[in-house]
Amino acid sequence: MKTVILKANNLCKSFVTGKTSLNVIKNLNLDIYEGDFTVIMGSSGSGKSTLLYTLSGMDSATSGTVSLLGNDITSMKESSLSVIRKKDISFVFQSINLLPDITVFENIAYCGYGVNKNKKEVNRKSLELLEELSLTEAKDKYPSEISGGMQQRVAMARAIITSPKILFGDEPTGALNSTAGEEVLDILSDLNDKGQTVVMVTHDLKAAARASRLIYLKDGRVDGELTLGRFSKESRKNRELKIFEFLDEKGW
Repeated sequence: MKTVILKANNLCKSFVTGKTSLNVIKNLNLDIYEGDFTVIMGSSGSGKSTLLYTLSGMDSATSGTVSLLGNDITSMKESSLSVIRKKDISFVFQSINLLPDITVFENIAYCGYGVNKNKKEVNRKSLELLEELSLTEAKDKYPSEISGGMQQRVAMARAIITSPKILFGDEPTGALNSTAGEEVLDILSDLNDKGQTVVMVTHDLKAAARASRLIYLKDGRVDGELTLGRFSKESRKNRELKIFEFLDEKGW
C-alpha cells in the first residue's frame, strides 16, 4: 500500500480584488503518494499553478488543510514553514531564477549550505551533481554564460541538493526547446526511478507522459485522474495516446 506523503483536505484558495472574490481552488481533496510522479493538468484558468503553490506552502490556503508527512502546514507559523521549505520541499520554476552574480557551482552549493553546515560535504555533493547532470564544464561560469537548457539543469541540481521529500515543478520545460526540455524530463524521470516524489504542472502532453499518475483539474476541482505506471521510453507513444484520449474526454 502506498504511503500518503501530502494530503489536501477541503482545500480552498480565493483571491480578493477590491470587492470581488475569485474562488480558484474549491473544496479540493487530493492525496499525493510517496515515490509517485504526479502530473497536474487542466485547461487555462483551472487552478493548476495555484494548487501547486498552495500544496507546497509557497502560498497560504484560504481554508481547508494541507498536511506534509502528517504535519498541517496550513496552521504553521512562518518560521516553522520556512524550515520545511528549506529541508522537505524544493521547487523548479519555468522562469529559472538562478542568482546571476554567482557561478553555477555557487548557485548549487548556496542552497545546500542553508540545510547542511558541513561545507565540505555540500561542496562534494555539488560537484557530484554537476557531473551527474553533465554540467562540470560549466562549474565556474555564470548563468548568463550558459544556455537556457543548462541553466534549468543547474536549477534542478539546486533543487535536489537538499534531498527534498517532494520536488515540485511548475512548467519546468515551458521555456525550453524540445531537446533541452527532453533532457530535463529525463532527469526528473531518473530521480523518480530512484524514489524521488515529483509533483509537476504542465500543459505539454510529452511532459505529462512521464507521470505515473495524472490529475485533471477543472474549475478548481479534481475532475478525474489517470494511472499510467512507471515511465519507459518504449511505452512513450502508448502513454501519449492514453493521455490524449483522456484529455479529449475531459474537453481539454
